[in-house]
Amino acid sequence: MNVWIEAARPRTLSAGIAPVLVGTAAAEEFSAWRFVATLIVGLCIQIGVNYANDLFDAERGIDTEERLGPRRAVAAGLVSPARMRVALVIVLVIAGAAGLALALATTLWLLVVGLVCFAALLGYSGGPRPYASAGLGEVFVFLFFGLVATVGSAFVQDEAISAVAVVAAVPVGLLAVALLVVNNLRDMSTDRAAGKLTLAVRLGEARTKSLYTGLLVSTPPAVIALVSVDGSYWPLLGLGCAPLLVRAGRTVGPASGLRLVPALAATALAQAVLAALLAVGLWIS
Repeated sequence: MNVWIEAARPRTLSAGIAPVLVGTAAAEEFSAWRFVATLIVGLCIQIGVNYANDLFDAERGIDTEERLGPRRAVAAGLVSPARMRVALVIVLVIAGAAGLALALATTLWLLVVGLVCFAALLGYSGGPRPYASAGLGEVFVFLFFGLVATVGSAFVQDEAISAVAVVAAVPVGLLAVALLVVNNLRDMSTDRAAGKLTLAVRLGEARTKSLYTGLLVSTPPAVIALVSVDGSYWPLLGLGCAPLLVRAGRTVGPASGLRLVPALAATALAQAVLAALLAVGLWIS
């Protein structure tokens, strides 16, 4: 596999795509070019998060030979830190260009939102006080890959914020958080040894698994809540992801270490199916 594709962590890219699909479907209007531009922003930000995490964790000595799961490009010596920095800048420039086009077509306030997103992207594992080490990663993921991304995707279509988009952002955000939780659960031992105090490290394995289960269990009710604000039963198509949620939960239940790698893929698949079905339901309604 190409090293840059590997470093982009394809299994996590659903976190950047899902809110764009759902938010666009929650809008009343549709512009194809705005949808494509928003999708570029979402994908580039997710890839940028992964590149930044690869770079900063290697520089901090967090990604070592003892780390479990897929290899990291910089720590494994596949890419130099300088080249990863260049790649990160390129990804952010592409996201910025697409975001600028959307801002010029709607409101320049989107530039402020974009800058905050970039700061959050870099602050997760970079800077003097990474918020991942403060156990705040899950909060920021729900905020940016749930609320901001979904509502923002609807806003660039309608140029307004709707209750449907806000409520639709909740199940999307819950599964984005679940992706991070299972990732940090897998890396808990090496993160603890390196002093990276993620929420998983702070909670411990048993409570982190309970948190993960709680996120999965909360997703169907969040989908059902859409009926009251959308006035249609079509969004209930999103409940079609339930078997995949059960499968993901069973995968995580007895697993630890490397056995959690399939759980990440199962969670990403559940989020992708949720987004696709929920988007279809919202579009029909």
